[in-house]
Amino acid sequence: MALNLNAVGQVIGPETFEYDEDDVILYALGIGAGPDELQYVYEKGLKVIPTFAVVAARGGRLSPLKLLNADLTRLLHGENRVEVYRPLPPRLRFSAACTVKAIYDKGKGAVVVSEIEGKDESGGPLFKNISSSFIRGEGGFGGERGPSGPKNLPPERPPDVTVVLPTRPDQAALYRLSGDKNPLHVDPEFARRSGFERPILHGLCTYGHVARAVIRACCDNDADRLGALEVRFAEVVYPGETLTTDVWRVEPKRVVLQTRVDDRLVISHAAAELL
Repeated sequence: MALNLNAVGQVIGPETFEYDEDDVILYALGIGAGPDELQYVYEKGLKVIPTFAVVAARGGRLSPLKLLNADLTRLLHGENRVEVYRPLPPRLRFSAACTVKAIYDKGKGAVVVSEIEGKDESGGPLFKNISSSFIRGEGGFGGERGPSGPKNLPPERPPDVTVVLPTRPDQAALYRLSGDKNPLHVDPEFARRSGFERPILHGLCTYGHVARAVIRACCDNDADRLGALEVRFAEVVYPGETLTTDVWRVEPKRVVLQTRVDDRLVISHAAAELL
């Protein structure tokens, strides 16, 4: 299956979307929030975790996969960055569009960078979700390699704070109800065909857990203070594993972080910007 290199620069949308309190609560449950974080799972005084932006445009209508001609069994999420320009409300009607920004040739695979931008009904910016996906076996077409190398490296000292968050054995089954129905995360046979021993956790579910860890560690548990979060997905996580996030404060409103499962680094080159 040949990757459609002509997808670069193409735009899907804009389209109109709506979400409400139930969608916000379902997402929070899907990334591990529970009764100890009542502000995310109870409609009274409900707060929206900023990384909800990754699922706000639900239904796959803005998925760049429809432009790429890509094989899902070869697809892995590489990096993700969300920026929110003001706190998202619990109920909203908005528009969003997706642009394929680049396709890079990494030799053994291709990296596709896409960007979804959300705007309110008056055209004001709400959020931006920038995603990089690695598609195995689609490299070698002679294109640019794109940016590479380390970024957001932790200082050579112990972390300022560490947050430990478990995932549930059924975490992927719950998270997929927020819109990502890739069978890799629920179908054992599909997971084996993709090279994994069993279904893996969505990268963006791990991402949401990391957001919760940063909000606890750096924002006094106030989700409105998290302005941006970028990560690199270093290794897969399996449902039921425990995530340990180490956080270093490097500037008054910026931290770098990494997340481990035991001694295995699963989130690297990560940083958050605080409001």
